[in-house]
Amino acid sequence: MIPFALRRLLQAAPVLAGVSLAVFFMIHLIPGDPARLYAGLEASREDVENVRRALGLDEALPVQYGRFLGRFVTGDLGRSLKTGRPVGEEIAARYASTAFLAVLAIASAIALGAATGVVAAVWRRTAVDHAALLVSLLGLSLPPFFLGLVLMLFFSVQLGWLPLAGNATWRHAVLPAVTLALPAAAVISRMVRGSLVEVMEQDYIRTARAKGLTEWVVVNAHAVRNALIPVVTVVGLQLGYLLGGAVVTETVFSWPGIGRLIVQAIAARDFPVVQAAVLLLAVTFVGINLLTDMLYAVLDPRIRLE
Repeated sequence: MIPFALRRLLQAAPVLAGVSLAVFFMIHLIPGDPARLYAGLEASREDVENVRRALGLDEALPVQYGRFLGRFVTGDLGRSLKTGRPVGEEIAARYASTAFLAVLAIASAIALGAATGVVAAVWRRTAVDHAALLVSLLGLSLPPFFLGLVLMLFFSVQLGWLPLAGNATWRHAVLPAVTLALPAAAVISRMVRGSLVEVMEQDYIRTARAKGLTEWVVVNAHAVRNALIPVVTVVGLQLGYLLGGAVVTETVFSWPGIGRLIVQAIAARDFPVVQAAVLLLAVTFVGINLLTDMLYAVLDPRIRLE
């Protein structure tokens, strides 16, 4: 298992290097002068140049990139150009808030998607299967901002059951978590359904039925485990997407997450915050993929030999 994990880590290193390089140079292509913003709009040209030198923005881009990577490896993420606080402090609370929302959403998506997928597979080509397909397509088709606004209008404005925005209590997390969970549940549902239908057509499933086992035992004891590998892939990808792609949902519900922080930092030309936040999300995504690969090896030991 350890050699398998080391191989996956080595394969992830070029990905992280490419992400850091792309993010660094793309940010520097954004119009605007962070030194001018940091010094103030009324600052003189000399003051702006002094700020640029103090921040190291007058150096060549390769030098700035090397300095950024060196600090990131040692855990020093620099200071925010907007607030002057350490970037680590700026990101920590926002990252924890987004992680909480993503975990809550993926747990809900797994429960809903797995249940509907199994039901659709067991009763395939029936009205139940067609209804599950319709609901899944609806969940995939609705944009997050529209779904979030509809949920706010119904549950917050009309019924008054849940708060509109913020993160003061657990009740504030319900609507954004549902907004994130429904599209993910739709993807998981279709994957579970397709994988389980394929497995249930195998010879060993027919043998289990021939022995007189009930359909419940056949599905849960024999079919589900062997249908899990492609589902694990989808769950891992969806969790990564939820962590990095919750910008719209966080904006709609005023949820103070890392996606919203990145948008605000881009608007303020706060390069250190954007670079560190995006690279942190990339590291998280790679870590999730590594855990997914490890789970593959647990479900199917033959994968360790590849």
